[in-house]
Amino acid sequence: MAVDANANETYDQSVIREDLQEAYTMISPEETPFVSAIRSEEASNTLFEWPVVELAAVDYTNREAEGEDAVTTNAPNNAIRLSNYTQISDKKVKVTHTSQAVDSAANNVQRLSQQIVLKLKELKRDMEGMLTDNIAAAAGSSGTARQSAGFVAFLKTNTAFETGGVDPTLSGTTEGFPNAAATAGTTSIAFTEASLNTVIEEIWNEGGTPSIIMCNGGNKRRISSAFTGNSTRYKDAIDKKLVNSIDFYDSDFGEMTVVPNRFMRTNNSGGADDSYNVLVMDPEYAAVAYLDQVQQKPLAETGHSISRLIWAEYGLQVDNEKAHGIIRDTTNAIA
Repeated sequence: MAVDANANETYDQSVIREDLQEAYTMISPEETPFVSAIRSEEASNTLFEWPVVELAAVDYTNREAEGEDAVTTNAPNNAIRLSNYTQISDKKVKVTHTSQAVDSAANNVQRLSQQIVLKLKELKRDMEGMLTDNIAAAAGSSGTARQSAGFVAFLKTNTAFETGGVDPTLSGTTEGFPNAAATAGTTSIAFTEASLNTVIEEIWNEGGTPSIIMCNGGNKRRISSAFTGNSTRYKDAIDKKLVNSIDFYDSDFGEMTVVPNRFMRTNNSGGADDSYNVLVMDPEYAAVAYLDQVQQKPLAETGHSISRLIWAEYGLQVDNEKAHGIIRDTTNAIA
């Protein structure tokens, strides 16, 4: 069919706005399950402390004769002091005056307000990765950033790891901040249901009641496919939907939510491969302590550009590491 030579077709137009549906689409993940699960607290100094009080062991001979005069004075329940350093994380946004002025596709993603939103999401992901990391605390110095210890560096009681692995240490004998991160084993093995249940039992014996199992994607799939507590099953005889995942794990010591986390960092196993951590945690006994809440401020304009600084100063508080546990040195094997 012929087309009139003077018909103005889209093929002849060079100023058509791209069809981006007036919105930008992000595939980058932004959920942060660790930070979302734990509390928020306030810190009052760059080195912040919190007390931990424990009860004495059960006395299976606590029997006294009637009328006893020489009653023994029991040792007091004094607190120990744990601590961590805060660290500063930031993002800087800079856009030109022209970018602010033009009417662009993709919901004006290049404008200052949209760039601030995107950088806030990036900052949240950075925090998630660092707070779940195996990294010791550091005081910093002039020109050197302070470093807040990550969750893995606190866990030294209810732990499972392979040959060559070493638990983290504190700056004091029983008090202080994590001054050495955990050492990965020289080998790694597939995550097992037996190791998970052993750590859960250890936490329970210490008085803890964990409610979350947090792991990477491969170990989440392994729980679904290899753990006998959840054989592949039909969800419903009516809809015939095959379910091959576990969102809850019913242990001998209570039901736990299985939460995959994209941002948990791998550990160098000492071999050719990386190893992965599986966290068993009670979120009531951990918090992000903010010395400076997330905020933004305008920076001095330079030339034809506008800048904003987004930052927060914060640290991880683990109230009692015995309420949590970890299985280290696991491979990413699914079956």
